[in-house]
Amino acid sequence: MSPLRSPMSTVYSHSRLSSFEQCKQKFQFRYLLEIPEDSEGVEAFVGKRVHEILERLYQFVGRDQVPSLRRVLERYDAEFDQHYDAERIRIVRTEFKRDYYHKLGADCLSRFYRRYYPFDQEETLGLEHHVLFDLDHAGEYRVQGFIDRVCRTKDGTIEIQDYKTGKWVPSRKQLDMERQLALYQLGLAGEYGTEQPMRLVWHYLARGQTRTSSRTPEQLDTLRRDTIALIDEIEATTDFPAQKSNLCNWCEYKKICPAFDGVPPESPS
Repeated sequence: MSPLRSPMSTVYSHSRLSSFEQCKQKFQFRYLLEIPEDSEGVEAFVGKRVHEILERLYQFVGRDQVPSLRRVLERYDAEFDQHYDAERIRIVRTEFKRDYYHKLGADCLSRFYRRYYPFDQEETLGLEHHVLFDLDHAGEYRVQGFIDRVCRTKDGTIEIQDYKTGKWVPSRKQLDMERQLALYQLGLAGEYGTEQPMRLVWHYLARGQTRTSSRTPEQLDTLRRDTIALIDEIEATTDFPAQKSNLCNWCEYKKICPAFDGVPPESPS
């Protein structure tokens, strides 16, 4: 099956790149055929609610109106209840129910709040900050993303912060090779300059842990070249086989996936 988009017409994202690496069939369903998702994994649902509440929290902090933890959790409860649709939310680990996941999100927020109150450690520069940038001088390879929080520390370092609600915490080696926040650093360099010190920060909320990493100019140049090469590979790909793994249980396209005897829709001519 041939790609549905002409080469270099697409603005890429970390999610788009990762989807191709994880499973080409899923990539085709989501990004080429653009098959809408009719369900959402409960883990992603909780993550969205927690991200929304933290964004709102820092908006209030920016107005010198730090809400109490009680108010934060009340807002989380309201958002969770308003958006939770039992017909649409998928719970793969059936030993856990709705209340378990509701508490998981509340615990993430409580840990973060108690650790960082009164939230005056850094100056917030952006929330859900959109970056759109070129990987090459000709502007043929474009990448975009949304950064959970951009802030400046007291020593002048800009931090690119990311919130994680899953319980898995990667190793130091894995974080030093992580692509997403490093790509965002390339984007922010266009706003703050390549000489601006930057730090990558991950908040593992379910564990109450924070991890940091940094990138040298040489590492960022390598990332730029590697990402361009990956985009070239994607644009040249004409076959999109499924890659079966444990992650398939969480895939919204499993029921139409040929690897599980599903019948995918016909692609447009």
